[in-house]
Amino acid sequence: MPPPVFRFAPSPNGYLHLGHAFSALLNSDLAREAGGRLLLRIEDIDPTRCRVEFETAIYEDLAWLGIFWETPVRRQSEHFDAYREAVERLTAQGLLYPSFESRTEIARLVAEREKAGPWPRDPDGAPLYPGAARSLPAPERQRLIEAGTPYALRLDMAAARARAKHLAWTEQGEGPAGEHGTVPARPEAWGDVILARKETPTSYHLSVVIDDALQGVTDIVRGQDLFWSTSVHRLLQELLGIAPPAYRHHRLIRDSDGQKLSKSTKATALRELRAGGARPADIRRLVGLS
Repeated sequence: MPPPVFRFAPSPNGYLHLGHAFSALLNSDLAREAGGRLLLRIEDIDPTRCRVEFETAIYEDLAWLGIFWETPVRRQSEHFDAYREAVERLTAQGLLYPSFESRTEIARLVAEREKAGPWPRDPDGAPLYPGAARSLPAPERQRLIEAGTPYALRLDMAAARARAKHLAWTEQGEGPAGEHGTVPARPEAWGDVILARKETPTSYHLSVVIDDALQGVTDIVRGQDLFWSTSVHRLLQELLGIAPPAYRHHRLIRDSDGQKLSKSTKATALRELRAGGARPADIRRLVGLS
């Protein structure tokens, strides 16, 4: 029986902090204990935010922590063709449609809908897509595309759900509310999610599913903030004929106010802690690992 395959997949859009360290160390520890493999993947599909210096810092920080990974490292920006192929397969099934509203237009539509009451939100708190692009006549879609209008390719959730009615995953960790074992997937909670854009042939949801399959990842260990994203991932796996891995969602490292550490909130970077005299053993202690 082949060894289990784990992965750590950061985005190079900022410096790693303690939350990243916990996830990376946990993946490394579990891979070692199981006699498995550890992969490192760079999720750099967003060229506006991802930078070479952040990617270099990822390698430096992980090496300092004593984490070893297999090479070569998979960089998502080098594999857009694989994502385009998946988009084409879903399009051929009649499950994708283009929406042409800008973020400003979508915010206006949500505001209009909320005059009649609260508009539904996804598990991350963002409003579900409120537009009507799914019913746009084909000639009008083609006209807008030929005119160069920016668009997002959305998954027709109702049609996709009709094809995959009974979805669940095996949770070896714990969800935000203590979910464990067999967890029913609820991808409809996300509405018609974006799977690609005109300028970028993929999204986080699509690329992570394709990469994990192509890399043979058997055990996905990641934070509880991604727990309900697994519903969308299970749906895409079903639609694309991909066998699901086992999932283990772990606790989040939080600041003194109880908020999840984040690059966007300028959480203290590992390199700052290292410059201040911290050692790898100190980082393990700070994140609650022996």
